[in-house]
Amino acid sequence: MGILDGKAVVITGAGRGLGEAYAMHAALAGASVVVNDNDGDLAEQVAAHIRSYGGTAVASTHTVSDPSEAEKIIGLALSEFGRLDGLVNNAGLNYETLPWEDDPDTIRKVVEVNLLGVIYTGMAGMRAMREHGRGGSIVNISSGAFLGQRKLATYSATKGAVASLSSSWALDLEGEGIRVNAVCPVAHTRMVWKSERSLRAIPADRLPGKVAPLVLFLLGDSSAGITGQIIRCNGRQLHLVGHPYFKQPILESDTWDTASVERAFTGVLQAHLEPFGLEKRMPPRLRELVEPSQTA
Repeated sequence: MGILDGKAVVITGAGRGLGEAYAMHAALAGASVVVNDNDGDLAEQVAAHIRSYGGTAVASTHTVSDPSEAEKIIGLALSEFGRLDGLVNNAGLNYETLPWEDDPDTIRKVVEVNLLGVIYTGMAGMRAMREHGRGGSIVNISSGAFLGQRKLATYSATKGAVASLSSSWALDLEGEGIRVNAVCPVAHTRMVWKSERSLRAIPADRLPGKVAPLVLFLLGDSSAGITGQIIRCNGRQLHLVGHPYFKQPILESDTWDTASVERAFTGVLQAHLEPFGLEKRMPPRLRELVEPSQTA
């Protein structure tokens, strides 16, 4: 018996990389899988591979960035399997550029797939889950890049939005019995490494399949009661990502003006400035305070 026996799952962007790994593992765990990818050949190859092992899968070539197409992805699960128990919003685009050299058309395309695609497919999925009244699980694929990463501003922004979206959905859907969590995977896939040679050289703990057990757990009934979480897995490490919070000290004034704000930042708040970005870079003011003492 598999942990997903009798369940129907939709996985977007499942034609290769992490999405393919999620689809294969879900099928091996007993799920009937809609393998979605806008590359129809890749989607059908993965679905055929699943069927060759005795699993159940159908291919979907609909694009997540169009709301009517997103509805059809979910509709395929209902028409083929009669139910929807899980959705993995994995489809995504990535590219590197300096922010002042970014291209508006590329920005729009990335936002449409990485953010709007999650929203459109998620909306359709949660409606189906609510209608059938069995609850379910939505796993949105975010990224540690949402903390800020060089040359990935647009990608990072979309993944930060996905993390916030997941928290909001978790609040709205808890009463419906639908769990919503965000996963930040670290794996070397074709989206990151463009050449076959690079892909062959990746460490074993960074293979896409190393993240799949986390996604399977979140899709299965064993994760009941776990919702609203941001979870990072790089194959070897598994940990929760803290949610933003209002940091102490909280200063109060009935008459904030520019001068008093400046005093706050040159006084008590200066020592509490936050390192920024995924690399935890120290703000220049703190570096100026720390570096002289290190060289003394």
